[in-house]
Amino acid sequence: MFVAIDIGNTTIAIGLSKDGKIIDKVYRINTDKNKSADEYTLILKDYINQCDQAIISSVVPEINGGFREYFLNTFEVKPLFVGQGIKTGIQINSDNPKEVGADLIGNSVGATEHYHETCLIIDLGTATTFTYLDQKTLKGVAIATGLTTSKNALFSKTSLLPQVELDAPKKTLGKNSVDAFKSGLVYGHASMIDGMVSRIKNEVKKPDLTVIMTGGHARYIHALCHESIIRDDLLILKGLLSILEKN
Repeated sequence: MFVAIDIGNTTIAIGLSKDGKIIDKVYRINTDKNKSADEYTLILKDYINQCDQAIISSVVPEINGGFREYFLNTFEVKPLFVGQGIKTGIQINSDNPKEVGADLIGNSVGATEHYHETCLIIDLGTATTFTYLDQKTLKGVAIATGLTTSKNALFSKTSLLPQVELDAPKKTLGKNSVDAFKSGLVYGHASMIDGMVSRIKNEVKKPDLTVIMTGGHARYIHALCHESIIRDDLLILKGLLSILEKN
């Protein structure tokens, strides 16, 4: 069994693969920086009972040790962490390549291996990121506030606004505070994405650029966008399996 894990600021995705190429099962748990290694061991035992190789992408270094210990102690497997010195097939054209997160690398490998070597990746998580690659070279990134992050920030600063779900209302202009709040969040975020995609296409002079959307909030936003965008909820896990094979 091959295990690919993406540790994000909000959620942790666990992908299981029998052949190291296709994701057979996916589990998602909430990220908690305050949990101990022992607590994560108890959680992981519920989802992973067999492992021959493991790869982890993490933007939460505080909990990496607990995951490393789990695989070493349970399966005698040393997990591969995405970072410096790992073969990915991706070139990074950046002022400071060390600043490029493991999640962006995992997505980049997944997108260029499964879709097109020149593409734009939109990842909707704690932040919404736009990553542009040209012939497997990461050329640039834009980062915006994520959907839930925006919701929580607005709610915490505005006493009279209610907490709401992220489903889209029927109309853009709401007739009550709940629908008005929802509209600004989801339609506003979709419009921001459409605008950024259009701007990036113009900047790189590629009107037919392949665009892939992934991340936990893609399910709320993808259908609301007017731009042509592929949705792939397993993009980073696919990328991690590819990286594991390369190494």
